[in-house]
Amino acid sequence: MNWKYASYRSFWNMLDLLFPPVCGGCDKPGHRWCVDCQNRVDVLNGILCEVCGLPQDKPGMCGSCLAERPHFRELRAWAVFSDPVQSALHRLKYRRDVSMGDMLASEMAPFVQGLNWQIDIVIPIPLGRQRFRERGYNQVGMIAKPLALALGMRYAPKGLVRRKETRSQVGLTKAERKTNVQNAFQAGMGMHGKSILIMDDVSTTGSTLSAGAVALYSAGARDVYALTVARALPQHGLMHA
Repeated sequence: MNWKYASYRSFWNMLDLLFPPVCGGCDKPGHRWCVDCQNRVDVLNGILCEVCGLPQDKPGMCGSCLAERPHFRELRAWAVFSDPVQSALHRLKYRRDVSMGDMLASEMAPFVQGLNWQIDIVIPIPLGRQRFRERGYNQVGMIAKPLALALGMRYAPKGLVRRKETRSQVGLTKAERKTNVQNAFQAGMGMHGKSILIMDDVSTTGSTLSAGAVALYSAGARDVYALTVARALPQHGLMHA
């Protein structure tokens, strides 16, 4: 563990001593992520689409990516969007429990290392101005920053900015999602020739991440990989961004 990440974790450990935590997955007191919830995480593995990471029956690209390949090189998610991960993300996003960011990052770090992606910069998908004012923080950034620290990568919270306010992706069809985020992002400086990891909390169709990749490639990025904490699968009937 490098010293920057060790210092970051020590800060949260001290807060845990001052303000005893409850589990992000089940509300059990004493730990931010109890052993039971650790064992219940449905890690997304097995046979996945080589591009978007959707589970499928055979290796290669899924039908959706064959019909229209997303702009990122690969998308992977750590876990299925179900409890206890779903509860932890909702706690971070809607209940202002920002400690969940550090907890989720520490759980995800070995998974991301196992992907063997050569990454220079980690960038969170940015919130719109109105949502940021309402929430006060970018929940994706609360995960992306400690993950970048754990992996020894540069963290660039302003590597992408929103050029326009967009509707929530919840409840939109795949075509509507694509239109909603088209030309929504602009890349910052210093992207030329870099291999970049863009992060979001939950993916379904990958439209938001693909739109972010377009902006980064336009700014000269060499490769753009995409990562989310969780993946909402078709059988869930969920339409998260």
